Amino acid sequence: MKNKYSLPQDGGLMLDGTPTDIIHRYEKIPTSVFEVESDGVMYVADQVVRAIRMHEASGEQRLFALGLTTSKTPIGVYRELVNRYKNGEVSFKQVEVYSLDEFYPIKATEQQSRNYMIHEDFLSHIDILPENVHIIDGSVPVDKVSAYCAEYDRKARNIDLMVIGMGAQGQIGFNEPGSYAKSVTRMVQLTYQSRKVQAGLFYGIENTPKMAITMGLSTVMNTKRIILMAWGEDKANVISKVVEGEATRLIPASLLQNHPNIEAVVDDPAADYLTVKKAPWLVGPCDWTPRLVRKAVVWLCGVVQKPILKLTYTDYIEHSLGELLDAVGMSYDGVNIKVFNDLQHTITGWPGGKPDADDSTRPVPSTPFPKRVIIFSPHPDDDVISMGGTFIRLVEQGHDVHVAYETSGNVAVHDDVVIQNLDTARELGFGDRVDEVREIIASKKKGEPEPRALLNIKGAIRRAEARAAVRSFGLNENTNAHFLNLPFYETGGIKKGQRTDKDIEIITELLLEVKPHQIYLAGDLADPHGTHRVCTEAVLEALSRLEGEEWLKECVIWLYRGAWMEWEIGMVDMAVPLSPDELIKKRHAIYRHLSQKDIVPFPGDDSREFWQRAEERTQNTARLYDLLGMAEYQAIEVFVKMKL
Repeated sequence: MKNKYSLPQDGGLMLDGTPTDIIHRYEKIPTSVFEVESDGVMYVADQVVRAIRMHEASGEQRLFALGLTTSKTPIGVYRELVNRYKNGEVSFKQVEVYSLDEFYPIKATEQQSRNYMIHEDFLSHIDILPENVHIIDGSVPVDKVSAYCAEYDRKARNIDLMVIGMGAQGQIGFNEPGSYAKSVTRMVQLTYQSRKVQAGLFYGIENTPKMAITMGLSTVMNTKRIILMAWGEDKANVISKVVEGEATRLIPASLLQNHPNIEAVVDDPAADYLTVKKAPWLVGPCDWTPRLVRKAVVWLCGVVQKPILKLTYTDYIEHSLGELLDAVGMSYDGVNIKVFNDLQHTITGWPGGKPDADDSTRPVPSTPFPKRVIIFSPHPDDDVISMGGTFIRLVEQGHDVHVAYETSGNVAVHDDVVIQNLDTARELGFGDRVDEVREIIASKKKGEPEPRALLNIKGAIRRAEARAAVRSFGLNENTNAHFLNLPFYETGGIKKGQRTDKDIEIITELLLEVKPHQIYLAGDLADPHGTHRVCTEAVLEALSRLEGEEWLKECVIWLYRGAWMEWEIGMVDMAVPLSPDELIKKRHAIYRHLSQKDIVPFPGDDSREFWQRAEERTQNTARLYDLLGMAEYQAIEVFVKMKL
């Protein structure tokens, strides 16, 4: 079993025998797509090592110039390059590095600084010489910034290879939307949107710098070779615009289309909106599996604005789906009926299976009943936000449901919430620690991990909220709510540790205790914390170690998505409709997570509260089912089955 999470793959473009120029014909930037991020990381690391070696072999006397970026995107590459260095595969003694950007003002010793991060993640672990490290200085006196930028720009115009990521709006470094193609290294004012995205690093937008220093787009374009990386589904939309859209100042990375030697390297989730993935039948011959047939028909319905059973032969032919009809050997109306029935059979009001019912066309078998169920929730609210209605149904229908909160979620509690909770306790006569906690909060140092004593209080708040939420719809919070507190999360800061055996052991113990028939896992990779991926992969690793257990043979994994994104209808294996009353119950359960309302420390770029995001997501799914010709429901939660 793979413990690196990737979305289920079924059908698609037949790559073998299809000319490369056909596969990439919609791309203005050549793009390599890898199943999982780790595969893409290995490829990029290979390219860096090969480029350094080729430079050494060329006999050139000058240093190899490597351009680098920070944030989450390159971390995997940096770790792999460190491993290559430790294994003796590459040396960086003849390499000089240039960084892409830096906040301003900021000291190199501050944990949020690009300087600090690039040393922490990479440079401190290799044999690069200090004099060959050129990192933008965020502490330059303001009256000397212009001269400093001009000198840095001059030095950085001979980079051999630049390995970079991009922001959700297509930013390169801090070249915000609207940046000029001829821009040089300079100080820029950060938009409110950019500051909001970075606010998590600085423990609130009020602490986030308003300025930054960044390489200009012309500086980047002067690089001899560029590798542009993107991981995860939150980058899918912008990658499609950068790779296949028009070059525009509004999406700065799209201007890199004009570079003569650039390659985009992405994983499957980031490639979701590329034509080769979204509509492969427009590119070339396909492997027409039932899932791909459904995906194509749902896509066609969206293009021609018709329900499934109203699609015509002309609709198929005019939109490059004649091959589908030939491949399946059916008439267009036969395909319509087959896909309609297929989609209809995903709908069930019994997510645990309906007892004593014919389950031949149901997504979940009727036996055994009741089922043992574990819902793994990365944070202490993802369960009710993502699948609260299904959770409620499973409990009310009599299944043995357990919820496992994988992390404490303690860093996502505002200090004011702590004071409010302690003040309430004081009013009730249960102790007075308000002054003590105020002193702890006042002693916090900008950018440093939260004090453990404060984290303990914040963790307690989130556990109390989680218990209140599940108690609201009848789950026994004392026996069936499990707080795993996985160690990788407990750093006290935004940056988390790496997954270890201890994390896996904790999950394994719970699995062996419950021996579930159903497991619900977070299938969304776009969460702003990066925690969901780590948690999901930890569960998969635990299951891998338990391979051979008898109970595992009949265990089914269902993947849900959260407040950020939803499954495409073409991928759905189970759809659970919610009535108006069930939607209200779900909303009230979300309400119990009071610390996550109104003043969430890390809200991301969506101003809506979690209950609003959840409702609008599930109601939109219901509308899509309705438009396809299905029954009309108030809301629908959808799931994808993962094979063990």
